[in-house]
Amino acid sequence: MIKIATWNVNSIRARKERMLAWLDDRQPDVACLQETKVTDDAFPEQVIRDLGYEVVFHGQGGYNGVAILSRLPLEHPARGLDDGDDDAQARLVAATVKGVRVISVYVPNGRAPGTDKYDYKLAWLSRLRRYLEARFDPDDPVVVAGDFNVAPDDRDVYDPAKWEGKILCSEPERRGLSDVSDWGLVDSFRLHQEGGGYYSWWDYRMLSFPKDRGLRIDHVYVTRPLARACTGAYIDREARKGKGPSDHAPVFAELDL
Repeated sequence: MIKIATWNVNSIRARKERMLAWLDDRQPDVACLQETKVTDDAFPEQVIRDLGYEVVFHGQGGYNGVAILSRLPLEHPARGLDDGDDDAQARLVAATVKGVRVISVYVPNGRAPGTDKYDYKLAWLSRLRRYLEARFDPDDPVVVAGDFNVAPDDRDVYDPAKWEGKILCSEPERRGLSDVSDWGLVDSFRLHQEGGGYYSWWDYRMLSFPKDRGLRIDHVYVTRPLARACTGAYIDREARKGKGPSDHAPVFAELDL
């Protein structure tokens, strides 16, 4: 079995000790990280390797940043969408693990509908769909994991009426995410949990975590062959507790490979 996790750490510098303790305790075979917020020369590569992980990262100072950590060999690393667009934002990194192409993504937040950042988000989701179309077949073993900054439907929102039409929940964003998944991806979490009330992100403000006012915006998508091998999926709420947490919890998928 391979345990694959995705986690928006919201600054690997601020969360380094928590992340190292989490890796040591949970021991994911593969961990996709987002929002590392450091340049490549500042990434804590050696301490991660000391725990037995290989690592590939694509960083950006103060913003964005993605990485893949693996207890298994990492092969054929690649960074960025590589689609000819002059885009310096570090939002995608990929590598092959045990024959599976693993892609860690950090989809733009978008700020608010009607803004330039929102338009960039929708365009980035379209670019991600084209990235998949150009490189893979839906019957290939592919994992796309990360912070997608979209709650797929109302089950993934603690108060759908309050969030209707707002960022992370607006219909154009949901259509954009659906277009990506319609290429041939399956939401691994929904293979095992059909109901609502499961969240991966809680705002730091207004006691959102203690009151469980969250959204499910972090996802591990898999192609059909891996969906058939997916034996479990869950959200690691414990990692959101305690002093100085990320505002996101890790999400796991277990694959019988």
